[in-house]
Amino acid sequence: MTHTVPLPAPGTQLFGHPKGLFVCFMTEMWERFAFYGMKALLFLYLTQHHKFDDASGYLLLGTYAGLAYALPLLGGLLADRYLGMRKAVLFGGLLLVLGQLGMAYTGDIAQGLQGQATPDAFALQVMYFSLALIGVGVGFLKPNISTIVGRLYPDNDPRRDSGFTIFYMGINVGAALSSLLVGYVGVKYGWGYGFGLSGVMMALGLVQFIYGQKHLLGQAEPADPVALRTPVLAGLTREWVIYLGGLVTAVIVWQVLQTRITFAPLTALAGGHEVTLTEVVAVVMGAALFIWFIRLMLTDLTRVEKGRMIVLMVLITISALFWGLYEQSYGPWVAMADRAMNLTTFGVTLNAPQTTFLGAAFVILFSLPFAWLWPKLEKKGMNPSYPAKFAWGLVFCGLAFGVLSFAAGNPGESGLVSIWWLVLAYAVLVLGEMVLSPIGLSAVTSLSIKSAVGLMMGAWFLFSAFGEIIAGRMGTWASIEPNADGSFDVARSLQVYSSVFSDMMWIGLAAGVLMFVLTPMLKRLMRD
Repeated sequence: MTHTVPLPAPGTQLFGHPKGLFVCFMTEMWERFAFYGMKALLFLYLTQHHKFDDASGYLLLGTYAGLAYALPLLGGLLADRYLGMRKAVLFGGLLLVLGQLGMAYTGDIAQGLQGQATPDAFALQVMYFSLALIGVGVGFLKPNISTIVGRLYPDNDPRRDSGFTIFYMGINVGAALSSLLVGYVGVKYGWGYGFGLSGVMMALGLVQFIYGQKHLLGQAEPADPVALRTPVLAGLTREWVIYLGGLVTAVIVWQVLQTRITFAPLTALAGGHEVTLTEVVAVVMGAALFIWFIRLMLTDLTRVEKGRMIVLMVLITISALFWGLYEQSYGPWVAMADRAMNLTTFGVTLNAPQTTFLGAAFVILFSLPFAWLWPKLEKKGMNPSYPAKFAWGLVFCGLAFGVLSFAAGNPGESGLVSIWWLVLAYAVLVLGEMVLSPIGLSAVTSLSIKSAVGLMMGAWFLFSAFGEIIAGRMGTWASIEPNADGSFDVARSLQVYSSVFSDMMWIGLAAGVLMFVLTPMLKRLMRD
């Protein structure tokens, strides 16, 4: 569908772009600051304050992040059909502020050893509900702030790509700053202060969006304002029913985060662990998507359309494994940095959560070179196909774990691993991200049939959510029991990390090799 945007007067532009772009830039920057800052602290907060055992901490980290990536499907749908993007961002931002500030209430530290302690029950419930508010808030804000950016430009506007590049930079600036600042405050002054900082900065981002919304050129309003004001339930308008539905969803997520189900056959396959309700829901949603896809393949699509859709589904499916490996950087990588790594270099000492800034920093560093590389390779006829790029992404991801596995098996004279091994691992990991993540978004728009582009984009983000859940389950492989005094034996920890990261390396490399083997066939399917 085409749309036109009123040509803004010169005074309403900034650096050649609509001022609304920079309103969205700042909003998304502070939202990502809050999200990634809290995520950087979460595993250590769970295991050191509430005294979760490692496995439970990894599972909750994956469950929460998975829901946060799945809920934008709902938020985007409601905004498109009823609410409009501006109102969705405002509501989502409010939920995010409440959730982040709720995380600032930490209560009393759990009494006892890790995995056996008695936690502050009220503080624990406040944390679960705060995570639920954040997840639903992300669901309303994240997909719609991106949509607004696209709507600020007329169709075929050559500034659009550079506008999204500026916007994407905001995501990574926010992520990098949050890891350094929230990580420092949370560890040095207290978990609650770190979470509170995330909430305050999200609040500032929301305030600037409220004041700057006049620059959105009317492109983020409800599709049918009259329908939105129509009473539909007990005298409440459709708009307020949606808001109440968002709060009800938060209550549901609050319970889902805490619910585990015991299926004897499944728990045996999963190493004796219970299955989280989130994992059950993920399996059901994945099965529903594949059933829909099979039915689509049985329709009257052309041979070319079927081939391209099959390739796209393969890429989307394998992306879940990539993200399952990638997101170990917020679990076992942080744990290794905290327990067995020398984090001092050039006289500067980081703490474990702060090391997560390396991922965003390398994305910023690599973005322009890769933006330059692909057109150059295309001109020379050497630009890899979508499947080949995914294969390289998985190989780089596997190699990153190989770096850390080697480092864990060969510590320095102090018995600790140098932080420079982690720097190298992040550099290799982000190389994989650069050849897979943005390429995947491009593949969705290029390979999908027109009538299913929206659904397949939703499937891409849904499998990103699956990747988060996979990450939580895989993270449990790196679980370590503390000593009787609550400390961790460095040598034993490094043995575990070396072995687990070696396994993850081979998983990534094997998946990459499989994709290379499949690439000729998948290329034929794209052409036929």
